[in-house]
This record gives sequence, structure tokens and C-alpha cells, in this order.
Amino acid sequence: MQIFRKPKLTKKKVIILTTVLVFLTIFCVFQNQYLTTDEYTFTSAKVPTSADGFCIVQVSDLHNAKFGRNNSRLINKIKDSSPDIIVITGDIVDSNHTNIKTATDFCEEAAKIAPCYYITGNHEMWLTEDESDTLYSGMTSAGVTILDNTTTILDNGIYLTGLGDDHLYDGSLAELSKDIPEDKLHIVLAHEPQYLEEEYTLSSPDLIITGHAHGGQFRLPFIGGIVAPDQGFFPKYTAGEYKSGDTTMYVSRGLGNSVIPVRIFNTPEINVLKIKSAK
Repeated sequence: MQIFRKPKLTKKKVIILTTVLVFLTIFCVFQNQYLTTDEYTFTSAKVPTSADGFCIVQVSDLHNAKFGRNNSRLINKIKDSSPDIIVITGDIVDSNHTNIKTATDFCEEAAKIAPCYYITGNHEMWLTEDESDTLYSGMTSAGVTILDNTTTILDNGIYLTGLGDDHLYDGSLAELSKDIPEDKLHIVLAHEPQYLEEEYTLSSPDLIITGHAHGGQFRLPFIGGIVAPDQGFFPKYTAGEYKSGDTTMYVSRGLGNSVIPVRIFNTPEINVLKIKSAK
């Protein structure tokens, strides 16, 4: 009778396995904690001379993530970009592990750098009424302007519109856009990018700034993002610049994670948008 014995792990195999696990752990931590900055330039004849060189820093999908004590690394990264304004394009909290203080503490520090403008993301839509009240009152007290389906005119003449996440595809943008002069630069903040062609471009904004897709979560060479909320596998809009008609859209890969807790080849980012005049 032949006896089969379970193969033993040799010392060499244990060392190799341990090394691989340590490497994977370091790799995952790096992929989720190493902050990057991606810079884009938007040029238009509509940009007034007073706005030439205007710098917008985008913070998106923080999901209560922390980068250093009190988010000091993130704050310093934003400060280094010398923004004229900061736009926070939704999901500053995560409804699965909500921490309002982390969000409002970040807002307090960010508002010391430059004027901040915020729109809701889907995770803010899922908060309880008490959580929403605490978050929005805290953000307002910190000096953040909440653009809830409203348009503001910046000091340099740029029109800035914010869409709430529950009004992305109900005609709200068309209603908000109808009184904006055609010769004025119109920038729209909208959390989700997938409505570019079927909704956003119908109102002909010049520039749309979005997030939500988390860069496709896992990114592969020649393929790009693998999966994104509301777009499924191999999503169309995950990161960078897209054009549709006369409209340009920028999508941030964002900073934090939600349902899928790990990023691969997709480090957290802030976007720096430089507005240039073509005149």
C-alpha cells in the first residue's frame, strides 16, 4: 500500500512566500497612498484676459481617506499647486464608513489655501438626514461654497455651475445654462462622467470637471480602467481629457476607495487645470 504524504514547506519556500507577501503589501500600500498630480491646460477664446493662467485644483472622491496626519500630505500637495480655486467634486465622505469630521477638517484646511466650491456625489445622497446636516453645516462653517444646482460668477468673469448628484440627467443643466451668455466661459462641476454625450453636451458648456469613476480602479497598459461605478467593465470615461462637440470634460481618478478597497497602477491624484486665453 502506497502512502501519499503532504509535501512539506521547505525553508526556501517559506522565505520566497514571505518575500512575495511583503512585496505585495508594500506595493498595495504604495498604490493607495502615493499622491500624484496630473496637470492639464484648457485654452479657449472665451477666457478673458483677467482669467489667463487661472488655476483650478480638483479634489474628488476622497471617501474619508487620510494622507498623513490630518490629511497634511494632501493639503501640502494642494498648496504646492498654488490654486486660485479648489473644486471638490463629490464623495468627500463614504456612506459605508462615514466620518464627517475627517471631511470637515479637510475643508477647514483647504479653505485656508483658496476659495472652495463643492458639489454632492452619490455617497452624499446616501447619508442620513442628520449626517447630511452635520456635513453641510460643517463645510459651510469652514468657508466652502456648496453649489447645489446653482451658478456663480467668479471675479474673473468665469461662470461656474454645480450640479447636485441627483440632478445630473433631469434637464437641470439646460435650465441653468440658458441665461449664460454664449461668449462667456462656462465651467460645470458634475460628479459623474458617463452623461457627457447624452446629457451634458446638449447644454454646450465649455468645460466639465468630474470624478466618480475611480480611474477604473485597476488600470492596465493599452486598456486603461477595468471597472467603474455605473459604467461597468472596461468603462469609457475613467481619467483625463475627453471631448464631445465643443465641450471638454476632465475626469479625476480621485483619491479614496469605496466598495473595492484597493487600487492597482492607479495612484490617488489631484488634478490641476490651467485655464489659458487664446486671444
